[in-house]
Amino acid sequence: MKVEIFSDVVCPWCYIGHARFGRAAEKFRAKGGTLEVTMRPFQLNPDAPAEGEPLIPALERKFGPNAGQMVERVVGAATAEGLEMHYDKAVNASTFEAHRLIEVAGRQGLGQEMAERLFRAYFTEGRNVADAGVLGELADEVGVRDSGEGAEEVREQLARARSLGISGVPLFLFEGKYAVSGAQPEDAFTAAIDEVAERTGQTPITRLGAQGDGCDDGYCAV
Repeated sequence: MKVEIFSDVVCPWCYIGHARFGRAAEKFRAKGGTLEVTMRPFQLNPDAPAEGEPLIPALERKFGPNAGQMVERVVGAATAEGLEMHYDKAVNASTFEAHRLIEVAGRQGLGQEMAERLFRAYFTEGRNVADAGVLGELADEVGVRDSGEGAEEVREQLARARSLGISGVPLFLFEGKYAVSGAQPEDAFTAAIDEVAERTGQTPITRLGAQGDGCDDGYCAV
C-alpha cells in the first residue's frame, strides 16, 4: 500500500500525527501487510527567514493573545504521545532545505527517519532547520548522504499539493486517492489503513493456529 504524508517539519500536529500513524502502520505490518511511505513537502510559512528567529514572538504576531493557549494545547497533546516540545527554544525558520533533505533521504529509504529527526531537532532541541551546518549534522546522524539535489522535486511536490487543494497538514494520501486529514487518533489511522487495504484487495491474511510443515522457496521441511 502506497501512502504519501504531506507535512511540514515545523507543524506540531504533523509531528504528533506522524507518531500516531507510525504505530498504526506497525500494527498493519505485524499482521503481514506492507506499506510504502513517502514523505511529501508542505510549507506553512514559505516566507520564514533562513537565519531564523525565536518562535514565540512570531506566533504572537500571527495569532495575537491566543498564541499561549494554542501552545499549551499542542504541548499537552504531544506529551500524551511521549513527544517533547519546547516552544521557548524553537526557532522559526524556512523549511525548504529541510524538505530537500527529506527528499534526498527518501531516495535512500530513510525519508521517515529523516523527517522524524527534523521534527525532534525543531521541537525538542530548538535547532534552526534552515541552517546548512545543522542539516548536515542531522543527515550524518540518520545516515543520509546529502547529494545537494532534490530542490526541483520539492518545488514540483509543493505545486502538486496546491493542485490537490491541500491547504493544511498533516494529510495522509493512500493509493493516490483516499485521504485522511489531520493528526487523527491511532485507532482512526488503523481503521483507515484496514479500510484501504480491503478496498484495494491488500488485506493481509490472518493465520490461524501454529504453522505446520510445508515448503518455502524450494525448500521442504522433512
